[in-house]
Amino acid sequence: MMGRTFWFVAGASAGLYTTIKARRLAYRLTPEGLTDQVAALGLGARAFADEVRTGMAEREAQIAHQLALPVADAGPARERAPQPALEDAAASRRPALAATRS
Repeated sequence: MMGRTFWFVAGASAGLYTTIKARRLAYRLTPEGLTDQVAALGLGARAFADEVRTGMAEREAQIAHQLALPVADAGPARERAPQPALEDAAASRRPALAATRS
């Protein structure tokens, strides 16, 4: 009697587990589920990038302290500053590209 009860509970548990997993998989394959997965991936990527930036700033401060260098301000202006060298290079290529297309 105990063996039958055990196998009945084991089978019911396996069936319930499989049903839940199948429903989750079916949701993940719907457009809403795919949207949720892409949003979660973007959120994870932003969190990872923030962690890398924080760790990089901490390590730069440690190295500057060890070398007795002045610590530069790692504010948002430093991260978002435009790079004039890249802008100038792109601007200088435009006339050359226009001349080759004519």
